[in-house]
Amino acid sequence: MTAAAVPAASPASTGEQPGVRLARSRRNAELSLLLLAMVLVAAYAATVEANVLDTVTTDFWVPAATLGLVFLGLHLVIRWLAPFADPALLPAVALLNGIGVGFLRRYDLAQAAPEEREHLAIFAGTGGRQLAWTLGAVVLAAGLLAIMRDHRSLSRYAYTLGLAGIVLVMIPAVLPARFSEINNAKLWIRIGGFSIQPGEFAKLALLAFFAYYLVRKREVLSLASRRLLGVDFPRGRDLGPVLVVWLISLLVLVFEKDLGTSLLYFGMFVVTLYIATERVSWLLIGLVLFFGGAYLAYVLGSTVGGPFANFYLRAEIWLDPFGDPYDKGYQLVQGLLTLGSGGLFGAGPGGGQPTLLPEVQTDFIFAGIGEEIGLFGLSALLVVYLLIVERGLRAALAVRDSFGKLLAGGLAFTLGLQVFVIVGGISKLIPLTGQTTPFLSAGGSSLMANWLLIAVLLRVSDGARRPVAAGGPAARPAGGPPEQLHGAPTEVIRP
Repeated sequence: MTAAAVPAASPASTGEQPGVRLARSRRNAELSLLLLAMVLVAAYAATVEANVLDTVTTDFWVPAATLGLVFLGLHLVIRWLAPFADPALLPAVALLNGIGVGFLRRYDLAQAAPEEREHLAIFAGTGGRQLAWTLGAVVLAAGLLAIMRDHRSLSRYAYTLGLAGIVLVMIPAVLPARFSEINNAKLWIRIGGFSIQPGEFAKLALLAFFAYYLVRKREVLSLASRRLLGVDFPRGRDLGPVLVVWLISLLVLVFEKDLGTSLLYFGMFVVTLYIATERVSWLLIGLVLFFGGAYLAYVLGSTVGGPFANFYLRAEIWLDPFGDPYDKGYQLVQGLLTLGSGGLFGAGPGGGQPTLLPEVQTDFIFAGIGEEIGLFGLSALLVVYLLIVERGLRAALAVRDSFGKLLAGGLAFTLGLQVFVIVGGISKLIPLTGQTTPFLSAGGSSLMANWLLIAVLLRVSDGARRPVAAGGPAARPAGGPPEQLHGAPTEVIRP
């Protein structure tokens, strides 16, 4: 005689809504992945000490535990304020941030005298400062989540953000070199011992403006005038916005002497334009304009010099770094040798020689880490970056309003483009740009701006995944842009 089957408890019988269970399961998955990431960071720190000090101190776990507490606090904020957000974003970023802090701590040990290494304070040096910057950046991201309860509220301040972005871009260009220039690039505001890179925050403000503007103009920009080789090209009168941003990018290249920032601003606008219109012709026009502008700057730099001379020098180093390996090409040559010496598996965390590589704590941190974790380790880091970009694009696809689609898509692409620009520079794929590697390089401006970027992606993904009954996309905030269900077969209109 068999026992009667016991029916499974339904959400109604347990008094728990399906959306609540879904949110809890995602946050639990996020917590598990976050703990795994911190275990990997602690293992990295222990291996560094074993190779550098020939012993593992009793305090090796302190930086990982401190980071774990900081990220746990952000996890609790997300659990409370964005319960439906993507559960993979925070752990992936936390892993990169933790590895960055761990490598900078390893760099501090390499710089210290052998007899002082074992007693080097956890919060001293570049690694200690990066740990402090991480705390500030995470608090800033949590504050943004608390203030911005719906990503569409950014559209209310689109023009203000656009103006703020342009001002932030222009400030270093108009300041005297002693207040703005580091390593021949005018990207900073330096006052006494304090420095900030406003362009890192400008990209977020400009992206919000681009998304709002293109939502309003997408129909006009989607119109085609002629078809060439199977590609529909836009009308000539609609090229104005692209030409304006192209000219601004050229001005950045000329006056701030930085190819990477110029490429970043122009690239994120063109890709956001492509996402809005779905026309490949905009990408082709963007590529032609950018490479044409870069070639023009190279030719002018070789003939008239002046503001184009710095770009010409970087291009010459890129074309033949071994032509002057002990002076102009020294940094790039050392970076290539460092990557090559790492091989497939690397020398092990703490087994490399980061002090031989100039600017290893900022521009060339990817090469310094590569020497110790090898090609396989670097590939794993790139996969983590790819995961973050993919999750951002997934949020862009899932969210129902056009502003959110363009905002999340643009943010995800910008992060991926920045990684490409710096990795391409140190591997000699493109000229060196001076960009920082997101979440790895030392520096407060880059770290805070990129954590704000992640906070916006978390907010968009929360809105995309939130059920309507739980206050999802149907609940449009007053003053926000109207929902654009482009390409959707049906549209629900609430009275």
